[in-house]
Amino acid sequence: MTLHRDLLIGGKDLPATSGRTAEDVNPYSSQVYATVAAAGVEDVTRAVDAADAAFAGWAALGPAQRRKIFLTAADLLESRTDEAVRIMAGEVGGTRPWAMFNVGLAANILREAAAAVTAPRGEVLSAQEEGALGLAVREPVGVVAAFSPWNAPVILGVRAVAAPLAAGNTVVMKPSEDAPIACGLFVADVLRDAGLPDGVLNVITNAPEDAAAVAEALIADERVRAVNFTGSTGVGRIIGVHAARHLKPAVLELGGKNSVIVLDDADVDYAVDAAVFSVFMNSGQICMSADRILVHESLAEEFTAKFTAKTESLASGDPADPHTVVGPLVTTDAARRVAALVEDAVAKGATVLTGGAAPEGAVHPATVLTDLPEDAELYHGEAFGPLAVISTFGTDDEAITFANATEHGLTCGIITENGTHGLKVARRIRTGIVHVNDQSVADEPNAPFGGFKGSGYGRFGGRWGIEAFSNTRWVTLATQQAHFPF
Repeated sequence: MTLHRDLLIGGKDLPATSGRTAEDVNPYSSQVYATVAAAGVEDVTRAVDAADAAFAGWAALGPAQRRKIFLTAADLLESRTDEAVRIMAGEVGGTRPWAMFNVGLAANILREAAAAVTAPRGEVLSAQEEGALGLAVREPVGVVAAFSPWNAPVILGVRAVAAPLAAGNTVVMKPSEDAPIACGLFVADVLRDAGLPDGVLNVITNAPEDAAAVAEALIADERVRAVNFTGSTGVGRIIGVHAARHLKPAVLELGGKNSVIVLDDADVDYAVDAAVFSVFMNSGQICMSADRILVHESLAEEFTAKFTAKTESLASGDPADPHTVVGPLVTTDAARRVAALVEDAVAKGATVLTGGAAPEGAVHPATVLTDLPEDAELYHGEAFGPLAVISTFGTDDEAITFANATEHGLTCGIITENGTHGLKVARRIRTGIVHVNDQSVADEPNAPFGGFKGSGYGRFGGRWGIEAFSNTRWVTLATQQAHFPF
């Protein structure tokens, strides 16, 4: 029997006003995994009504009570690991290790949110007026619109709501049409069961053809005071324009054209292991995935041979198989898009070192290219699949120039056995994140996570996430009567 889920509005599971539903398809089997309510603009208003009504009570709730909800939710989430594994396999073809990693990190994001609830906020200022006390106070903004993506659904679903809720806001969440349960309703279920009051978190699912109208209506509602979006740069630009039109702050974590740079003093075997993980974890469907491996020419021959051999050894196919590393992409269309990138690159002169065959359904083979020409679409475009290009460089300046030659600026990994050397290179890389002697894929709930240039702006994580969804106010208290000139 196919699973069905309704909208979550005001603590109730409700059908869309229109009665319409949308299909949620398993990318590996191509079978319908679930159906969900297909919200329209009128349902957006219902959800914002509920969030707005719940705001005052949630903002006023004692910090110890709010902290307890987040801590309980973290434990509940971990206890539901097997459920998360099943949902992620059914919705996005996620492997068990990837789903377990999602649960572990998401639980820690909730714990970090719990810590943020009782962390000091604000500052005492040095007032200019005699006898006055000046304060900089952080307060919740109201209703936050949160857009969560499908690729790391539990992590990014939790991240979309944790900091806004911890700051005292209420949330209307619009999860991706490709994983409405894993990155939306499942997250909300955990928080609701942990004691989150009705209306504090509301989830609206929708059909793909209604996504633009639903998103625009949500951002345009005057009661929504901040926006966060994680997804592609193309869609992020649209979300950013809508937010700017209505003068609402936004946190946008967008796509990446990420590099792993293997310097001349790297341990080659370690570099191979790190780079393969960076490229092929979750079939390359991570915003931080590297699709450019830049290798110093002195190491290129050895590195390329070992990297290609390790790539060829990766098991692919059924995400339910515990040995699978490269599972299906989120849709068959996504696999065809990656195949088109490979075909275009080869037609323009690139060399296939391994892989490159046509996809089988949504499963694209792990593929490594070299000699990629600048006129290939992949040279500038994000692969977002199990696809990497190896290039060589002769000097640090060449590697830095190449790594920065993209509109994106999310993350970078620099492999070296010399930390000083690596740090010198890292300081010149134009990204929001850089890792020395590690690859490009990493996340910690207390770190400022976000991009630069076309990879977005604003930060999730730690105090930076709380600041992003707070209104900083200047408050003064005069301890004596002031004197006025008239």
